[in-house]
Amino acid sequence: MRFTFVSILLFALSFQGFSQKKFYRNELGFRSDNDAYLATKQDRYYTNGLFIQFRQVVNQPKNTLNKKIWGVNLGHEMYNARSGQITAIAAVDRPFASYLYGSGSLQWLKPNENSIKAELQIGVVGPSALGKEVQTLLHQTFGFYEVSGWQYQVNDEVGVNAKINMHYFLMRNKSKNLDLSLPVNISVGNTFSGLNAGLLLRTGDLNPFYQSALTGSIISNKTEQRTNESEFYFFLKPSLTYVVYDATIQGGLFVKDKGPVIFKPNPIVFAQQIGTTYANKQWTFDLSVIFNSKRLSEAQRTEQYASVAVFRRF
Repeated sequence: MRFTFVSILLFALSFQGFSQKKFYRNELGFRSDNDAYLATKQDRYYTNGLFIQFRQVVNQPKNTLNKKIWGVNLGHEMYNARSGQITAIAAVDRPFASYLYGSGSLQWLKPNENSIKAELQIGVVGPSALGKEVQTLLHQTFGFYEVSGWQYQVNDEVGVNAKINMHYFLMRNKSKNLDLSLPVNISVGNTFSGLNAGLLLRTGDLNPFYQSALTGSIISNKTEQRTNESEFYFFLKPSLTYVVYDATIQGGLFVKDKGPVIFKPNPIVFAQQIGTTYANKQWTFDLSVIFNSKRLSEAQRTEQYASVAVFRRF
């Protein structure tokens, strides 16, 4: 009887130890952007975005913190003028446009907490991106005003765009509750081309960047060492973007008839993002507010919107 009890106890302890080492290789979730989340009754410029993402760890060698993650993404971005209810072309201070795309990505994370991510997008800007249909459905569903003005949107063009996202770790204090890093993003393509760089400040319960919700790298195919069970932090991210080309403002790069109304974007755009993130072994919840300077001189006002993200690991 004593032998049986001891055997059961040892089995329970071994099972508990095994469960503590459980890891999750996959992550699925979405990010939703909308200015309506701010409850300010504005509906201008970048008005809605939805991004569905799947990520998986591949080829993570044993006994090393090097990590490689591949992912696929389906995204839709929607833009209108100072309102989604425009009845005259003279009132268009920013072209109506939408961008629908699919993409694949590969990300490398290093023990020094630096990382690089390469992404290739294939999509379309213009009526085929279904901006009018999506905005009409959203407004009808939630009882908003009747949509008009999409007759002034940019014309169709298929887009091929490459993105390189680099993230450099700069410093972390001795208490490990505050760190600073440098994100740099390069875009090259006939829909978007430009360079973005900024500073990212986090404070709270932090994990290193090779095992953090911020870099989408909590997923793993082995137990991570020197990391917390959860993260909960606030972040501040000021950044500057140098705009080379923006087809949602200028129309398609290679089409002759770009649309009934197009503009030239401002070459420099300043953005300020403020937010908070909570993540445990299986879930990530992220909420932030983004303030952008004018993307084009003709715009009557600046733009603001909120972003909400939820991801689950399995």
